[in-house]
Amino acid sequence: MNQQQGKIKLTSFSSKGGCGCKIGPADLAQVIRTLPPAEHDPNLLVGLDTSDDAGVYRLTDDLAIVQTVDFFTPIVDDPYSFGQVAAANAISDIYAMGGKPLTALNIVAFPISTLDKSILSDILRGAGDKLKEAGVTLVGGHSIDDKEPKFGLAVTGIIHPDRVRTNAGAKPGDVLILTKPIGVGILSSSIKKDLLTDEEIAKVTAVMSQLNKTAAEIMDKYTVHACTDVTGFGLMGHSLEMAKGSGTGIVIQKDQVPVLPRVREMADSGVIPGGTKNNHDHVSDSVQFPEQMDQIDRWILCDAVTSGGLLISVEGGEAGQLLQELRDAGLEAGMIGRVTEEHPGRIVVQ
Repeated sequence: MNQQQGKIKLTSFSSKGGCGCKIGPADLAQVIRTLPPAEHDPNLLVGLDTSDDAGVYRLTDDLAIVQTVDFFTPIVDDPYSFGQVAAANAISDIYAMGGKPLTALNIVAFPISTLDKSILSDILRGAGDKLKEAGVTLVGGHSIDDKEPKFGLAVTGIIHPDRVRTNAGAKPGDVLILTKPIGVGILSSSIKKDLLTDEEIAKVTAVMSQLNKTAAEIMDKYTVHACTDVTGFGLMGHSLEMAKGSGTGIVIQKDQVPVLPRVREMADSGVIPGGTKNNHDHVSDSVQFPEQMDQIDRWILCDAVTSGGLLISVEGGEAGQLLQELRDAGLEAGMIGRVTEEHPGRIVVQ
């Protein structure tokens, strides 16, 4: 990306850089506990109770709206790609709930006196093209002048109230399928440190900007009891939310988890985002790692993700066919674990 005929790193405007992570789960939970309980509304089908991906509000017996919002600082240097990743990330929450995304609002913070306006134009153009791919209509937005670029979207979708998929419905005997590889946080931090080739940057960017639309449409044909998308709290964090919300235990097969190329190499060299370490600390009391598993592999399983894949809890007998259909559609999906009655609210890594 060029500005005034010179190369500029968009990620350098982020004070934290790297993964564009959420506030840590422990800190967020502590804040939420200080808030007064919301008034009961029978039409609120999904709210704050299970830390789900989006809110769901019933309008009629046959129609509910699904609402979500997400934004972050740049995690790639190309502004068009940043817009695409941010849009795919925001829309993903609607897909995770089983909904159809319809409209979106842009959320923009931009240092208008520091960066050329063409950069913002490219960010918005990237997001717009991704919205068009998803069949989502942009209806407006809001912008402020800020020292750090930040971008995201608020997205609204629709769903039948009886077909909502939450992260709290997993059942013993279910098999867990993940539809994208992990390691995005580590590689995003590696981009900021200029440790990846152009081809490797293109690969991780493509993974982040890939819509979960195809995965959501395919899983809709199967008996899916729970679903969430793997984002800032990492695979372990979001799996733990599923286990606690469902009152079940989860077993993760470490060697079956798809991981992006060079993630282990970058982690070995010391590129571990702060958000990834925070995720590990948060889940450490609820996840049983094998004694022989080293700290690097534990961090990778907790790596903070931007625009990750869907974590699908599907009836065991249907898992093989679902996985095959996902792979036939070109997705780097893996059958990574199972749901069990044992150790409810906990994860065992094997």
